Amino acid sequence: MAKRILIVEDEETLLRALSEKLAREGFEIYEALNGEEGLQMAETKKPDLILLDIIMPRVDGMKMLNEMRSVSWGKKIPVMILSNLSDDKKVAESQEQGVNEYLIKTDWSLREVVKKVKEKFVEE
Repeated sequence: MAKRILIVEDEETLLRALSEKLAREGFEIYEALNGEEGLQMAETKKPDLILLDIIMPRVDGMKMLNEMRSVSWGKKIPVMILSNLSDDKKVAESQEQGVNEYLIKTDWSLREVVKKVKEKFVEE
Protein backbone atom coordinates (compact mmCIF):
# COMPACT_ATOMS: atom_id res chain seq x y z
CA MET A 1 0.00 0.00 0.00
CA ALA A 2 1.32 3.44 -0.93
CA LYS A 3 2.45 5.75 1.86
CA ARG A 4 0.14 8.75 2.27
CA ILE A 5 1.65 12.24 2.35
CA LEU A 6 -0.20 15.43 3.18
CA ILE A 7 1.37 18.59 1.76
CA VAL A 8 0.24 21.79 3.48
CA GLU A 9 1.57 24.68 1.42
CA ASP A 10 0.03 28.01 0.32
CA GLU A 11 2.39 28.54 -2.64
CA GLU A 12 0.36 26.72 -5.27
CA THR A 13 3.26 26.34 -7.71
CA LEU A 14 5.38 24.60 -5.09
CA LEU A 15 2.40 22.55 -3.89
CA ARG A 16 1.78 21.23 -7.43
CA ALA A 17 5.47 20.55 -8.05
CA LEU A 18 5.86 18.61 -4.80
CA SER A 19 2.60 16.73 -5.37
CA GLU A 20 3.50 15.68 -8.89
CA LYS A 21 7.06 14.67 -8.02
CA LEU A 22 6.01 12.62 -4.96
CA ALA A 23 3.07 11.04 -6.81
CA ARG A 24 5.47 9.91 -9.56
CA GLU A 25 7.52 8.24 -6.81
CA GLY A 26 4.48 6.16 -5.85
CA PHE A 27 3.15 8.13 -2.87
CA GLU A 28 -0.54 8.88 -2.35
CA ILE A 29 -0.79 12.67 -2.06
CA TYR A 30 -3.25 14.94 -0.26
CA GLU A 31 -3.06 18.73 -0.54
CA ALA A 32 -4.09 21.66 1.64
CA LEU A 33 -3.54 25.38 1.03
CA ASN A 34 -3.55 26.47 4.69
CA GLY A 35 -3.32 25.09 8.21
CA GLU A 36 -7.08 24.99 8.68
CA GLU A 37 -7.54 22.74 5.62
CA GLY A 38 -4.42 20.82 6.63
CA LEU A 39 -5.76 20.05 10.09
CA GLN A 40 -9.07 18.77 8.68
CA MET A 41 -7.27 16.72 6.03
CA ALA A 42 -4.83 15.27 8.58
CA GLU A 43 -7.69 14.23 10.85
CA THR A 44 -9.69 12.53 8.10
CA LYS A 45 -6.86 11.01 6.01
CA LYS A 46 -4.36 10.13 8.78
CA PRO A 47 -1.31 10.56 6.51
CA ASP A 48 1.96 8.71 7.09
CA LEU A 49 3.87 12.01 6.79
CA ILE A 50 3.07 15.72 6.62
CA LEU A 51 5.13 18.28 4.70
CA LEU A 52 4.21 21.54 6.41
CA ASP A 53 4.84 25.19 5.57
CA ILE A 54 4.87 27.66 8.48
CA ILE A 55 3.71 30.97 7.08
CA MET A 56 0.23 30.51 5.60
CA PRO A 57 -3.11 32.32 5.67
CA ARG A 58 -5.91 31.52 8.13
CA VAL A 59 -4.03 29.04 10.33
CA ASP A 60 -0.22 28.98 10.17
CA GLY A 61 1.85 25.83 10.28
CA MET A 62 2.93 26.13 13.91
CA LYS A 63 -0.66 26.55 15.09
CA MET A 64 -1.70 23.56 12.99
CA LEU A 65 1.17 21.52 14.42
CA ASN A 66 0.33 22.50 18.01
CA GLU A 67 -3.35 21.66 17.54
CA MET A 68 -2.51 18.37 15.86
CA ARG A 69 -0.10 17.36 18.63
CA SER A 70 -2.77 18.09 21.28
CA VAL A 71 -4.99 15.21 20.13
CA SER A 72 -4.23 11.50 20.24
CA TRP A 73 -4.37 10.83 16.48
CA GLY A 74 -1.94 13.69 15.74
CA LYS A 75 0.80 12.93 18.25
CA LYS A 76 2.61 10.29 16.20
CA ILE A 77 2.33 11.57 12.61
CA PRO A 78 5.82 12.49 11.37
CA VAL A 79 6.11 16.10 10.23
CA MET A 80 8.72 17.77 8.04
CA ILE A 81 8.68 21.56 8.03
CA LEU A 82 9.40 23.07 4.62
CA SER A 83 9.59 26.83 5.08
CA ASN A 84 11.22 30.06 3.93
CA LEU A 85 11.48 31.02 7.58
CA SER A 86 14.96 30.48 8.94
CA ASP A 87 14.17 31.31 12.55
CA ASP A 88 15.98 29.56 15.41
CA LYS A 89 12.99 30.08 17.71
CA LYS A 90 10.63 28.39 15.21
CA VAL A 91 13.12 25.57 14.67
CA ALA A 92 13.33 24.99 18.44
CA GLU A 93 9.55 25.22 18.85
CA SER A 94 9.00 22.73 16.02
CA GLN A 95 11.52 20.30 17.53
CA GLU A 96 9.67 20.48 20.85
CA GLN A 97 6.59 19.36 18.90
CA GLY A 98 8.43 16.35 17.49
CA VAL A 99 9.17 17.65 14.01
CA ASN A 100 11.49 15.27 12.19
CA GLU A 101 13.09 17.75 9.79
CA TYR A 102 13.13 21.52 9.38
CA LEU A 103 14.05 22.32 5.80
CA ILE A 104 14.57 25.85 4.48
CA LYS A 105 13.02 25.99 0.98
CA THR A 106 15.86 27.97 -0.57
CA ASP A 107 18.41 25.38 0.63
CA TRP A 108 16.70 22.32 -0.85
CA SER A 109 15.82 21.24 -4.39
CA LEU A 110 12.65 19.27 -5.10
CA ARG A 111 14.78 16.19 -5.76
CA GLU A 112 16.44 16.55 -2.34
CA VAL A 113 13.09 16.97 -0.58
CA VAL A 114 11.81 13.78 -2.24
CA LYS A 115 15.01 11.99 -1.15
CA LYS A 116 14.44 13.16 2.46
CA VAL A 117 10.85 11.91 2.34
CA LYS A 118 11.97 8.51 1.06
CA GLU A 119 14.68 8.30 3.74
CA LYS A 120 12.01 8.89 6.39
CA PHE A 121 10.14 5.77 5.29
CA VAL A 122 13.33 3.69 5.10
CA GLU A 123 14.00 4.56 8.77
CA GLU A 124 10.74 2.90 9.90
